[in-house]
Amino acid sequence: MDHLKVAIGSDHGGFKYKQKIIDYLNARNIEFVDVGTHTPESCDYPEIARNVAELVVSGQVDRGILVCGTGIGMSITANKTRGIRAALCGDTYSARVSRAHNNANILCLGERVIGEHLALDIVDIWLKTGFEGGRHKRRVDIIE
Repeated sequence: MDHLKVAIGSDHGGFKYKQKIIDYLNARNIEFVDVGTHTPESCDYPEIARNVAELVVSGQVDRGILVCGTGIGMSITANKTRGIRAALCGDTYSARVSRAHNNANILCLGERVIGEHLALDIVDIWLKTGFEGGRHKRRVDIIE
């Protein structure tokens, strides 16, 4: 995780977990950009997902994290951006494999479907896991 820079965003449905993830990032001295939302008031998740995706594909950040109620809307929206491989993860195995095999560059989480401690474990594993390359690189190249 050396020199990793992360963009993070949520809508109102993921606001609480976004704040917890920011605490995690701060505790580990991981640089981040918070694209919002900055209040628990209702907002439109597609704008936030698009902003995080654009930061990732432009190279301004290395990876992104998006949180909404289920993670579904964020993942659908983020994956509309060319070059994004957003993975909705609800368990630690999927988080690890999304990085190791799929080189996922955005992690999506659902605050209303997984517990807080599990969400933080998923973030931890996802940020620490590298891409294995090899046969997986060929497959990611086909996706791209």
